[in-house]
Amino acid sequence: MPAEFIKYVLAAEYEANQVKLLVLNKSKESIEKAKTEGEESVKVSFARAESEIEQLKKASDRKAMESAADLASTTANRIAGMRARAERRLDTVAQRIFERIVNV
Repeated sequence: MPAEFIKYVLAAEYEANQVKLLVLNKSKESIEKAKTEGEESVKVSFARAESEIEQLKKASDRKAMESAADLASTTANRIAGMRARAERRLDTVAQRIFERIVNV
């Protein structure tokens, strides 16, 4: 009988070792699969982020150009207004100078 028990114990140990190997291999496969999926997910996320950054840069450039055009237009209008006031004042100053010369 003791020989039979030893035989059963050895068979159980062998089976347990086989199960351990199977679990170890499955674990390695699962880890490798998770790693690969994670790396792929990171690549996809980076690609999406780069695309979004590019779109944001383009939108930012468009807004900057629009703002620059608005500023240029506003500045041109201010310059025209200042020039018109200066010309009116110049006429007034020229008239006053003329009056002073004539009235001297």
